Amino acid sequence: MTTAYELTAQEVAPESILRRWTQAVVHNYLVRKLLKTLFTIFVVTTLIFFLIRLLPGNPIEQYVNQLVVQYGMPIHEARDQAASLFAINLDQPLHIQYFNYLKNLLQGNLGNSILSPGTSVTSIILRFLPWTIFSVGTGLILSFIVGILLGLLMAYRRESLLDHVLTVLASIFSSVPNYLTGIMLVVWLGVQWKLLPIAQMRGSLSSGMQPSFSWAFIQDAFFHAALPITTYVLTTIGGWMLSMKSSTIGVLGEDYVTVARARGLRDWRITTAYVGRNAALPLFTQLTISIGFVVGGSFLIEQIFQYQGIGGILAASIAQRDYTVMQGVFLVITLSVVFANFFADILYSWLDPRIKLGRQD
Repeated sequence: MTTAYELTAQEVAPESILRRWTQAVVHNYLVRKLLKTLFTIFVVTTLIFFLIRLLPGNPIEQYVNQLVVQYGMPIHEARDQAASLFAINLDQPLHIQYFNYLKNLLQGNLGNSILSPGTSVTSIILRFLPWTIFSVGTGLILSFIVGILLGLLMAYRRESLLDHVLTVLASIFSSVPNYLTGIMLVVWLGVQWKLLPIAQMRGSLSSGMQPSFSWAFIQDAFFHAALPITTYVLTTIGGWMLSMKSSTIGVLGEDYVTVARARGLRDWRITTAYVGRNAALPLFTQLTISIGFVVGGSFLIEQIFQYQGIGGILAASIAQRDYTVMQGVFLVITLSVVFANFFADILYSWLDPRIKLGRQD
């Protein structure tokens, strides 16, 4: 016969406690999303490592060929010089390079630039990433705020001339690629109409200008980022306008809006406290996801305007086959996109009461 003491001992057995704890962790919504996020980062990082090495040519081969062809150096001496200059050995088996990369990555070491020996990839990213965040982030916030206001206006004035005009403009803005919009701004505003000094607006800052908390620095930063910001606003505002219009029309048909009008509340109070707030909630999850694409969305735009951000560095590293810089920038893009989706899921679960963080889907 089993005694009460034995039953108590079985209930508090370490194996049982560990099993219950594991089940609770696995069934937790937040933990499962975090595990999926980390697994996605691992898979994408692995794919990036191998895919960039499938590109034809590498920086060491180009450097060796240059020494042999232009300077007549024997090939073995050229390879020795390249091996001493570049902090990477591409003659190692691919799987060994991969495990060394993962080892350094777990230690927070992204390595040094192949084409700029002694310059860490982390320092390159920290130098150019803030300018991309500034330009793309400013454009995204402006387009979101103006887009939801115009979308709200379109919903209240639906089927009017203003609604039709704004709908057509929103459809055009959202359908034109950002790089094409950037090219048209350069051609029209800078070349044909000569309204903007395109040559002076290149780069992220004027020559001799140092970052500081001064009006001169802020003015100069916005001067150089004006065209990229304008491009981001024009190419994203249409989507926010149409989404906000559709969401607002749906909210206007809800019962609580009808009740608020029956109570005699002012239209401005109904718009701000009931319609606008509830209509904008789904767009905040879209905004969270869009924030993740801030880093990767600058690839072509920064080349068009010669803006010194992380997108331009990525383009240069791809052209020169600087593997370590490519890996570092792609890792930053992956982290921003994946964690943006993670926080969007968490935000949606918080906004939608049908999703509980502590339960199974």
